[in-house]
Amino acid sequence: MIENFVSAVNNVLWGNGQVLIIMLLACGIWFTVKLGGVQLRHFGHMFTLLKGSNKSTKDGISSFQALCTSLSARVGTGNLAGVAVAISLGGSGAIFWMWMIAILGMATGFAESVLGQLYKVRDENGEFRGGPAYYIKQGLNKTWLAVAFSLCLFFGYGFVFSAVQANTITDALNNAYQFPSEYTGIAIIALASLIVIGGLRGIARFAEFVVPFMGIGYVLVALGITFINISELPAMLMDIIKSAFGLQEAGAGALGAAIKNGIQRGLYSNEAGSGSVPHAAASAVPNPNHPVSQGYIQMLGVFLDTMVLCTSTAFIILLAGGSSSEQMEGIRLTQDAMSSHLGEGGTDFVAAAISLFAFTSVVANYAYGESNLHMFKLDNRAGRAAYTIGYLGMIYWGAQAAMPQVWAMADMALGLMTVINIIAIVWMTPTIVSISKDYFAKRDRGEKVEYKTGDCEIQGKSEDGIW
Repeated sequence: MIENFVSAVNNVLWGNGQVLIIMLLACGIWFTVKLGGVQLRHFGHMFTLLKGSNKSTKDGISSFQALCTSLSARVGTGNLAGVAVAISLGGSGAIFWMWMIAILGMATGFAESVLGQLYKVRDENGEFRGGPAYYIKQGLNKTWLAVAFSLCLFFGYGFVFSAVQANTITDALNNAYQFPSEYTGIAIIALASLIVIGGLRGIARFAEFVVPFMGIGYVLVALGITFINISELPAMLMDIIKSAFGLQEAGAGALGAAIKNGIQRGLYSNEAGSGSVPHAAASAVPNPNHPVSQGYIQMLGVFLDTMVLCTSTAFIILLAGGSSSEQMEGIRLTQDAMSSHLGEGGTDFVAAAISLFAFTSVVANYAYGESNLHMFKLDNRAGRAAYTIGYLGMIYWGAQAAMPQVWAMADMALGLMTVINIIAIVWMTPTIVSISKDYFAKRDRGEKVEYKTGDCEIQGKSEDGIW
């Protein structure tokens, strides 16, 4: 009965209805136009802001920690298993559509992160918290919609997504070393508990240390494999383009599969528009002290996740001869591809990489759910304890569940969150445009870029004393 319900919802959101694909494409185009192609026009500025992004205070984490925390959640199964799923179901052309949704998604990620930072609040410890529920409540005065989003987020990031990550870790380790799933699940729970007990700051410190190390290491391996197979690169790129537009023998059916799976898995990986990243953006102390600075920082996260890390996995699989198949293949396709390049050590490398990638997501997902406890006045010891127990229980369940079942529940949770968030941010376009123009104008005039309440018109009002 539950499976039938999940399947029916996903069919509307992702399947025949294709509601989300249309919404995401339209939203990305909308904000690209409204913000003047900010992701292309100010591409270099994203990297410039990284220079002063390591300052934190008692109020919040640093911008760099916020970026690493959001990348911790983004960089997981989507980058290794998700890319493999996209290729197995949609062929190599799915990668092109993954790139397209990332470029458009950069504008969407910019918009939602600006709102997350603008409407942030202080929790009972005086630390910054925020996200879609908070900007929906304060900016649109729609408490019921804010509560609906929070419930979807608790279901998704608080519980189901961590089950997906745990499922991929156990599958990878079982495939490589025949480790029993239940024991791997217990080990994940033990390690996650040690980190999440430190709250958002503990998670941010962990992410700041681990994410750069694992990201750079993975990209270097992918570059090495690409260089070794450089003669095959032109043909592979041509195959991606041809497959993306249905120019192969399979025709229109393959085109539809490429678009659907590329966008679906691309969103799952970079999370642009889903409403997750604004939680990390809201927790940061921005530098310069303006909400738009976090828009740039988190826009960079979309680029790094999809255009760099997902592309690395795609090249590894395609250069090994990977292609579409009749069944949904996940992390094992990536392991097999790596083994064809690196021999027996390939499986070991992917098992280690996916375990680290997915584990950072497990930990960061906790932070997103925890940020919404304040919405229900549960950011206290009892509320956090109840949330933590449920979160850890879902990790154990996910470690042993069947893969299609877990992915289906993850798709539903992500889809429902995304629908609510996209409606909200499009509704709040006047605020996004107004505050972005304030930043652009101050920067162009060479003034100190800083935001104070009243500098520009916004919908609703931000919390007193925040700005």
